[in-house]
Amino acid sequence: MPIEFDKKELVKYPFLKEAHSLVGSRAYALNNLLELESGKRLAQKARDRIKAALSMDYVFDNVTGSSGDIPEHEILSYAIARMIVSCMNERPVIDKLCRYESERAAYFLKHEEPAKKEYIARSLGIDLRSGQMSVREYVELVRDIRDAKWQLVNRDVSNGNVAVSRDEAEELLKERIRSMLHGQLPLPVPDEIKEKFKPLSDEVSAVYKERVMEQFGEVDEGSFPPCMKAIISSVTDGTNIPHTARFSLTAFMHTIGMDINGIVGVFTRAPDFNVDMTMYQVDHISGGGGTEYTPPQCVTMKTYGLCCPDGICKSKKFQHPLSYYKYKKKVTGGSSAKGSKPASAPDSKPDKIGARIDAKEREKADKTAKN
Repeated sequence: MPIEFDKKELVKYPFLKEAHSLVGSRAYALNNLLELESGKRLAQKARDRIKAALSMDYVFDNVTGSSGDIPEHEILSYAIARMIVSCMNERPVIDKLCRYESERAAYFLKHEEPAKKEYIARSLGIDLRSGQMSVREYVELVRDIRDAKWQLVNRDVSNGNVAVSRDEAEELLKERIRSMLHGQLPLPVPDEIKEKFKPLSDEVSAVYKERVMEQFGEVDEGSFPPCMKAIISSVTDGTNIPHTARFSLTAFMHTIGMDINGIVGVFTRAPDFNVDMTMYQVDHISGGGGTEYTPPQCVTMKTYGLCCPDGICKSKKFQHPLSYYKYKKKVTGGSSAKGSKPASAPDSKPDKIGARIDAKEREKADKTAKN
């Protein structure tokens, strides 16, 4: 018996081909739609969808179309949200929207009918009932997941297949949705439509930068933890630093709000500096490859041989370089180098919301380090 979704069900999964067909059958002309009051409300709904993604305080129980909203309009708000972020030159916003949409879909899939859940999984190339997945497919799917339990060395592999439980397959389905959506963005948007979206994209950009400032404030090199200062000093002295040091410093500077050009500027001092290679590496670590990397925690920095604690580290027993940075800024008020930024990036501005380093993430990082 074929699987069918009604309009309200498609609101939960707007990425399905059935949702695209539903909207496409209405022959909406976006340019004309945006001139109407209803279209303007749709664009504002799309803007609010992106803001919800940036807040990271996800609430999904009131977004099923039960409030009287027209299902087609709910699906259109998803499509317009994707267009708005495509108009912006801020990849982390795209990352956040894709993660929001995947978490949203996963929320509804938890309570979905088994047959429909399996249909959605199959449409994305995942068989929830097989109990296994080819090594190639598995490695491709988990490459951006940092939890040690997904590492291939920690899995049961037999005859070219990885054993995957039903619950694990459902977890991987969420990651499949995220990576699929990320691979589709940014969308090509005509200049005329970009101009119509500009007020909304500017508003979203302002919210995004505000969240960065709330998390870390202006970049203050004087508050950098000693490990990051030591890496910068090595680069400045013309020392070829290891990849782990490059990764750690890049992820740190990206997380506290430096843009890609500013980060690359720091590495221009390196003796083996190659602008194309450095741009590629920095862009990848900053989210260009689909994953926003955060700097390693202190125990990992010790494993890398990059930890060089000062008195503050020892007295406060920080577990993460970001904790040191936020503490130092709070204590000094940035007075250690008020408003200062790395000399190679005088114009860098916060353009990134730092990842939350909470107890749960630290626990995961501890497990990864031990493995």
